[in-house]
Amino acid sequence: MPPLELLILKTLARAANHGFGITLHIQQASSGLLSVEEGSLYPALHRLEREGLLSSEWGVTPNARKAKFYKLTPAGRKRLIQAEESWLQTAKGVSKLLRFAQ
Repeated sequence: MPPLELLILKTLARAANHGFGITLHIQQASSGLLSVEEGSLYPALHRLEREGLLSSEWGVTPNARKAKFYKLTPAGRKRLIQAEESWLQTAKGVSKLLRFAQ
């Protein structure tokens, strides 16, 4: 699973959110180290929804703007667990390689 999709699923594990809210959470949670461009976010959201990992419905933001809110499906929660485990193993392997490769 691409890293962006993992970040989206992890963000939505907390609560349903709209696109800008997802972007803002990723940026804030990473202390500004990660940013997501609109041109990457929405295709990823649509792909995850087509795969049945997300569902969506229209709602109103706290700023009284109409927005599409996304939430994890049960399949999305299952995939998140698998993707987190896979990512942690990959990060562990890269970390070991960086320590020992000279």
